[in-house]
Amino acid sequence: MASLTGKTAFITGAAHGQGRAVALALAQAGANIVAFDVARNLTYPAYTFGSENEHDSLQREVNALGPHCLIWQGDVRRDEDIIAAVEQTMNRFGRIDILFNNAGICAYGLAHELTEAAWDDMLDINLKGAWLVARRVIPVMMEQQSGVIINNSSIAGLRGMNRLSHYAASKWGLVGLTKSWAIELAPYNIRVNSIHPTGVNTPMNDGLAALEGTTTQEIAERSAGNLLPVPWVEPEDVSAMVLYLVSDGARYITGSQFVLDAGLLTR
Repeated sequence: MASLTGKTAFITGAAHGQGRAVALALAQAGANIVAFDVARNLTYPAYTFGSENEHDSLQREVNALGPHCLIWQGDVRRDEDIIAAVEQTMNRFGRIDILFNNAGICAYGLAHELTEAAWDDMLDINLKGAWLVARRVIPVMMEQQSGVIINNSSIAGLRGMNRLSHYAASKWGLVGLTKSWAIELAPYNIRVNSIHPTGVNTPMNDGLAALEGTTTQEIAERSAGNLLPVPWVEPEDVSAMVLYLVSDGARYITGSQFVLDAGLLTR
């Protein structure tokens, strides 16, 4: 396992799901963790988000591994929340080496039936939120002359999706940010990549199924079409990919898209 001792990772949407798995994997490798999460339910989408209890328990789990964990309750749509979290991170750890832009939502809806509010929430959290956070972290990395940014996109960032046009638009947008930031930040030794999982076995998966009045298995069968005989991948598969991309083994990888799709996009 690559050593991240002495490094600091800033992770959005960290309380549960993919963000939590990545936080624990990076902590296992020695990194201090800043776990940024809204830690409450939102009105849209109407499934269960990470909670304050999960946020607190993540801090305990990271601390038990040896590194330190700073938890910060905030919304990626609120610049003041981000500024405060970054300032506290610098006060506590003095640096930010890794940014995992993970906070995101998903919900179904035909394009012509979506409300403007639903569109705005999807794009504001998934796409604008990633930019708002990076805007405050990038100057820190530029000053350090080093850093790694990973944007958590989706297979929906590389293909169209039925009843998910607003979600796909947000995830395609992350690819544009990734490639553009890679160009802008290469002179500062900052690498930027995006990852593209198929369905992941997380509370979001369960929440979407509940909203649809169906099961996660049925949703996987109708929408994923993985080549490998699995309905979804696990959060630990995502964290393994992130762990590689932030390691020195990936030191010359930037501006690229990494697919974790069980073969879905090969169809």
